[in-house]
Amino acid sequence: MILIEKIADYIIQEQTRQFAPSTIHHAKRAVIDWFAAMYPGSVQDPNPMLRAAFIEAGDPQQSIVFPTGDYSTIKTAAFLNGASAHTSEFDDIFRDGGLHPGCATIAAALAVAQKYDLSGEMFLRSVIAGYEVSSRISAAMGRDHYRFWHTTATIATFGAAAAACLLLGLNRPQTAHALATSATLAAGLQQAFRSDGMSKPLHAAHAAETGVMAAIAASKGVTGALDVLEGPAGMGAAMSGNADWRKATSGLGKIYNIEAITFKNHGCCGHTFAAIDGLLFIMQDAQITANDIANIAIATYGPAVSITDRVDPKTPQECKFSMQYVLAHAAHYGSVRIEAFEAERMADPAIRAMLGQIDLGIDPAVDAEFPARRAAHVSVTTKDGRQLTHYQPTRKGDPDLPLSDDELDAKFIELANPVLGNELTNSLLQKLWQLDEISLATALDFAVLKGDRTAGKNLPN
Repeated sequence: MILIEKIADYIIQEQTRQFAPSTIHHAKRAVIDWFAAMYPGSVQDPNPMLRAAFIEAGDPQQSIVFPTGDYSTIKTAAFLNGASAHTSEFDDIFRDGGLHPGCATIAAALAVAQKYDLSGEMFLRSVIAGYEVSSRISAAMGRDHYRFWHTTATIATFGAAAAACLLLGLNRPQTAHALATSATLAAGLQQAFRSDGMSKPLHAAHAAETGVMAAIAASKGVTGALDVLEGPAGMGAAMSGNADWRKATSGLGKIYNIEAITFKNHGCCGHTFAAIDGLLFIMQDAQITANDIANIAIATYGPAVSITDRVDPKTPQECKFSMQYVLAHAAHYGSVRIEAFEAERMADPAIRAMLGQIDLGIDPAVDAEFPARRAAHVSVTTKDGRQLTHYQPTRKGDPDLPLSDDELDAKFIELANPVLGNELTNSLLQKLWQLDEISLATALDFAVLKGDRTAGKNLPN
């Protein structure tokens, strides 16, 4: 059997499977985290620009664009909400595949489920299917894929397609062809975030839109090349030198990767997290402040160095992907949250003075464990000559050091409240925890700005 057909069989089975309570619970966690990341992203560039560009007067009443409550086509809503969910750098991660699964999968699922007024339970089913398919394909493509390609841009497309196929009730051949079409349209280069620019959120946007488009097209009979993954000129050959397609179906329907998702505890590139956590541990353990630090040395894995070694970042995009900046910010302010990338904070003289005192290097042993482990050795030299060291084996938020439900709730309230306001934020959070028992529309009634129920200060243009 061709690989895509095996994956299609799995998606069909998820339409009626009796899930374990733990799987449903983690799906709700993923949705809550998606909204938490989406709201601050929705009011940051380029998202007000994208809404102005793509929402047109007279758009059909199909799917909501957050947070404004405008309606648009299914494809456009998936595109715009996918971009918003990936902008603030607070969206979730499947660690073993280097993938942000939620931004595109949930954006696509929301767009399709709204159109057909589906239940919250069916929506959660589609999210689970999207996470399981995309996470396994990302693991199968391996580290070699991540040299040049942005996995979220390429592989999240399959999550969006899987979710859309399930919600549309596509049969096995239609689902397989939707996945095949998704594969040939998958794209997104790492250079988009290694240099300054606004293209990175468009990766998630494109993945969400492409997955939805492929599913709708397949529902009308459009076919794709079913061997597009493992064929001699397929995705594996073109975009990974050593794809292991056994991983694409290993444990499918038995082990649920959605129960092992990383929820970010910092609002920046995930490759910096182990170093941030390690630095904060040292500072708390030794009872020192940023003013006591003469030098910081980080020894970690290769991509953490090649992607985040930026000693003079200027823009929010550059600062989010600068190990030096986020460490200096954490040293001075104790965290890296939304306010870390405001203009005044990025220009803080104390932070800027510390950037040149932070050195990065690759530790071969740590590098060998990437991507399954994201670790860092942190060494701090104090101004009075002490050498303080710590090995940080994982990141706060990773499945082996997870955010609790209470911590996830706090993250949601922190990030959603400035956009939605207190009343809507608390009501929406309550409804999202009840998604398996209510209609999706009931929850989304609290997810958009309406009338005088607005926070006001952060409204998009």
